[in-house]
Amino acid sequence: INQCPPGGEAGVRALAELLGREPKPLDESHGVHKAPTVAVIDESRCIGCKLCIQACPVDAILGAPKLMHTVIADECTGCELCLPPCPVDCIDMLPRRGPFVWPLQFEPRPAPMPSTQKREPDHA
Repeated sequence: INQCPPGGEAGVRALAELLGREPKPLDESHGVHKAPTVAVIDESRCIGCKLCIQACPVDAILGAPKLMHTVIADECTGCELCLPPCPVDCIDMLPRRGPFVWPLQFEPRPAPMPSTQKREPDHA
């Protein structure tokens, strides 16, 4: 419960409450908490290799082969998985303005309506 650096102390407290356990200090052997960041691509240096697009787990990077790429800041989680594959080091992690809010909101969908069409039985 205390091994999630991205959540920081607030994440540890929330997990402890959710699991009905006592919160513990963040275990720094799993990393340290840091301020939320967002990836920014220096488009003048980007060669359009698409390696960052393939590495991004939330599809926050747009671009086409051999054309510049850009990051959709509202979608970027700051995970930094796009940094290692970049061969020209054109991606920087900058402080996020305001708190990160997960962009996906899940709402229950209504149950599908049963079909009113009559079907003929299949005779094989």
